[in-house]
Amino acid sequence: MPGGLADAACIVKHIRNCGWCDPCFSGNIFDRCHPNALWVSLVKSCLCYHKVSWTSKEKLVSEKVAFIFDLDGVLTDTAEYHYLAWKRLADEEGIPFTREDNEQLRGVSRRESLNRMLKDRLIDDETAEIWMARKNDYYRAFLANITPNDLLPGVLAFLEESRRRGICLGVGSASRNAKEVLAGLQILPLLNAVGDGYSVVNTKPAPDLFVWVAGRLDVPVARCVVFEDAEAGIQAARAAAMRSVGIGPVARVGEADLICQGLATVTVEEALALL
Repeated sequence: MPGGLADAACIVKHIRNCGWCDPCFSGNIFDRCHPNALWVSLVKSCLCYHKVSWTSKEKLVSEKVAFIFDLDGVLTDTAEYHYLAWKRLADEEGIPFTREDNEQLRGVSRRESLNRMLKDRLIDDETAEIWMARKNDYYRAFLANITPNDLLPGVLAFLEESRRRGICLGVGSASRNAKEVLAGLQILPLLNAVGDGYSVVNTKPAPDLFVWVAGRLDVPVARCVVFEDAEAGIQAARAAAMRSVGIGPVARVGEADLICQGLATVTVEEALALL
């Protein structure tokens, strides 16, 4: 097939695989067309419909690449909900708990969060399970009100552009409520895989969760970029041999390959350049 037509065929295949173009493929219009100038014209029309330039520098990614996002502090900010839930539990049990204490719970599992809240206090496993369930009930009550308005600035545009570029998207969150939060934010259809607190045994800073998500996406770890706002998450990305974008202050995410203040302040191209 001539070069231009081969390019068109690749783009058609890509569009089909990404599921962008259901309106353009209704009635299998491309299947009925022969590989000629008309076919190329139809491909160009399809790209125009999706606002992709035929000659744009924002080319489709030729190799399989993945962006893996932490949830809290990267896509949305439910930190206040977590704080209020832990604070209520701590107050009920007579344990001092401040916003500064809450900052130490970023990116770690629920049990590790409880351990850090307790500091040097000791409780048995049965009591710990009961307390964690209470905290989760308080937190989930807040989640009932979460909507797409709770997405952090720039998130939706970044995800949509990444999808348009053919990048696989996943979430790797220590939260067992991750899918519930993503459903409320209405971004689940943009994601190819979600790893949460149920997915692996070893949580961040172990690399297991990010490696699990990469496996679900069928993307090598060397072709993955992790977006994280927690020190434990950056450490997990490094342990997984993935590149990382740290969101937040240098003191917290200084080990990341690229540091920014949110998805509104970084481009897809800058993230891809890390690979």
